[in-house]
Amino acid sequence: MITLSPEVQNAMDANQPVVALESTIITHGMPYPQNLETARLVEQEVRDHGAVPATIAILDGQIQVGLTDAQLEQLAQAKGVAKLSRADLAACLATGGTGATTVAATMICAQRAGVAVFATGGIGGVHQGAEESFDISADLQELAQTAVTVVAAGAKAILDLPKTWEVLETLGVPVIAYGQDQLPAFWSRASGIKAPLRMDDAATIARGHHLRGALGLPGGQLIANPIPVDAEIPAATLAPIIAQATADAAKHGISGKGVTPYLLQRIFELTEGRSLDANIALVLNNARLAAGIAAELRKLAQ
Repeated sequence: MITLSPEVQNAMDANQPVVALESTIITHGMPYPQNLETARLVEQEVRDHGAVPATIAILDGQIQVGLTDAQLEQLAQAKGVAKLSRADLAACLATGGTGATTVAATMICAQRAGVAVFATGGIGGVHQGAEESFDISADLQELAQTAVTVVAAGAKAILDLPKTWEVLETLGVPVIAYGQDQLPAFWSRASGIKAPLRMDDAATIARGHHLRGALGLPGGQLIANPIPVDAEIPAATLAPIIAQATADAAKHGISGKGVTPYLLQRIFELTEGRSLDANIALVLNNARLAAGIAAELRKLAQ
């Protein structure tokens, strides 16, 4: 079911560090050709910091771990690509379909390919109004059961952040703020929520991952890496924009998997593109840290 790109296969054979990357940012995050340009930038950032990128997607019913440039181009221009999570990953494979992997699906595929570190933008979580809709991302359960360290700029700011962190605590997921005492809030460095754990270097994070395995603990780690200072949008600036976007989604009856793409697009419009620039900056920042963690994990495995 799994095909490794030549670059990833060579890295595995040579025991080089590898970083998994998701593909929904390509198919559902931004338009062509900016999606392709961003995917190439993120992959190059991983390479520039000593690791090999492994963008994961389902192409023609096969799990591709690492995409060639031609495959990246194909995916960036594809129409009607499925957005895959744990529930529909196998169904896409069974029907020979093409799909982009969310955080949950990327973690599953990465673990099965032997990749222990994954860089993304932000994880999914508990949606606003979940006490009535029960809309909670599968990403949270995946973090509790799949042994991959995920580097993200926190949970997406459109979510109910306090409830998201409470659910992760209940599930026993280590939520580790990188280099600060507060949890970040995606486009903003500070959420006002104290981090349950803090680590300041890639080596310590890698040891945490390694020791969880040694203890037989299931699941991964979430590394909450704040967006660079010069790229952030302050939470106070974003709050009324997110409120308006959320109200617009309710007005138009947007629900389920359609909520997050709608809100991100609406916030892009309301910030006149600033949110997308911040998104790209934080993904690149996460790729850098993930490459460092992957390199440290490789040392521990020797």
